[in-house]
Amino acid sequence: MKILQPSKGKLLIAEPSILDDISFNRSIILLTEHSHSSSIGFIMNKPLSYSLKDLVPEVDCDFKVYQGGPVEQDNLYFIHKIPNLLPNSIEVNNGIYWGGDFNELSNLLNKGLVKNEDIRFFLGYSGWGEGQLNNELKSESWLVSENNHQNIFNIHPKNLWKEYLMEIGGKYQIWANAPKNPSLN
Repeated sequence: MKILQPSKGKLLIAEPSILDDISFNRSIILLTEHSHSSSIGFIMNKPLSYSLKDLVPEVDCDFKVYQGGPVEQDNLYFIHKIPNLLPNSIEVNNGIYWGGDFNELSNLLNKGLVKNEDIRFFLGYSGWGEGQLNNELKSESWLVSENNHQNIFNIHPKNLWKEYLMEIGGKYQIWANAPKNPSLN
């Protein structure tokens, strides 16, 4: 298996050894920012029981909201593929953008002009300070992978972690089929 380095647009796949961390156990994180001093990403496979209109009542939209990570969980974030409609969007890569003008987004959502497969919302984010992500990679907490999905907003979150482990193969195939709590096996 080729070892990749983290960068914007790549995925972090939680190693099976992350059992005791509720936020990151079996997580797939899209890195939206990566530099020498910090990294930021969003967990792609942990939907919450909220819809957008539960959190922002003035927006009439029932799009699912995901757990983005353990940092600033009282803030709403979004990634999308509609930069032409959202001023101030920040390009991640391969047609994926982060943020933008939320007032404009609210108007577009209320008019039904944004499709669910074009955007994903998160409470909180995943963040690492200088050297922190590299240390976690050295301690084998994460695997770095290319984003192999043509539309990452269309993926079903339930089996995403398992699918990536099966794709990687080797020792990871065994872990892909392990129960979430091995002590219950």
